[in-house]
Amino acid sequence: MKKLLTVFYLFTTLQLYGQKKSFDDVIRFFHAEKNFRGAVLVATDGHIDYVDAVGLANSENGQKMNVSSTFKIASITKTFTTVLILQLLQEGKIDLNAAIGTYFPTYKGEGKDKVTIKNLLTYSSGISNDAEPLGMKSFQTYLTLDEYIAKYCSGKLVESPGAKSSYSNTEFIILSKIIENITKQSFKKVLQERILKPLKMKDTGIFVDGNEAKGLVNSYTVNDSTQRTQIDEPYFIQNFYGAGAIYSTVLDLLKFDTAIFNHQLLKPETTALMLDPNAELNNVTFGFWYSTGWGIFSDKFVYRPGGILGSTSNWIHTLTDKKSIIVFSNTNGSNLYELSEQLYLVSKGEKATLGRRDN
Repeated sequence: MKKLLTVFYLFTTLQLYGQKKSFDDVIRFFHAEKNFRGAVLVATDGHIDYVDAVGLANSENGQKMNVSSTFKIASITKTFTTVLILQLLQEGKIDLNAAIGTYFPTYKGEGKDKVTIKNLLTYSSGISNDAEPLGMKSFQTYLTLDEYIAKYCSGKLVESPGAKSSYSNTEFIILSKIIENITKQSFKKVLQERILKPLKMKDTGIFVDGNEAKGLVNSYTVNDSTQRTQIDEPYFIQNFYGAGAIYSTVLDLLKFDTAIFNHQLLKPETTALMLDPNAELNNVTFGFWYSTGWGIFSDKFVYRPGGILGSTSNWIHTLTDKKSIIVFSNTNGSNLYELSEQLYLVSKGEKATLGRRDN
């Protein structure tokens, strides 16, 4: 029996060592050949298979990235906002079929009595996206939540509500205000009390009043014409509110991932509602998108990318084999979905299909 146990232990150790090396090979390849710098985490049913980081957190002083590095996670923020809305739904405090004006009576937009909470959650409000044509201009002057909504999220309807899903920050900035109105608390406090504190997500928070996150990496944008990497232009990430202003680490985001899919934050039936794809709206769910398979992923999965200038992120959760792939980067110079695919292959014990960069 002792010999059998020893052989089993050695076999398991060699397997784990081989898989770690395969993961290492993937991120080293993407760092050297695909301009990736950031942190990655792969887990199965909440248990970490691999976590590592590569590249510089700060090009100016040579500080290296590590697995506890903090990133601006951009639109992954929207999944947190979604969970808060669905918690209020469970408590009977919000109706997804009710109009914006029910919970935001001072809203001045045309959609006040026409656009529902569900429309906001699925980017199908039809409200004009007045910030997008301005690029980063709407984020270069700090505005309060009320000021931002009044200036950029209160335009006319350009589509019939529910007719078409057109991705925008507008809907989730409005949802931030609705959460504050219902709870009579700041979005920051609601986030802390309902998600971050219960899950012990100590390295996650939301930018408000210019607060700095511990261990926050610098972010860098690749210039399209010169292909040179430069530090992001200054902007107020606070203006994104519940659409993009959260910072986190890959380790903390796994806690959130696990809590969603193990029903720690929402009841099973509410989680099912959250993940139910709206086929007529590009398979958007509440807080994610749904796919039956895409590229290397043959399993059903939900995914949530994010990006603000050089702050980019990708989060995938497969629904059958329960794999979580989390990738954060501090540049926009690498294809994070492509990296996620390779990490997924290795996590299943398959060989990565690494090729050389196109020249």
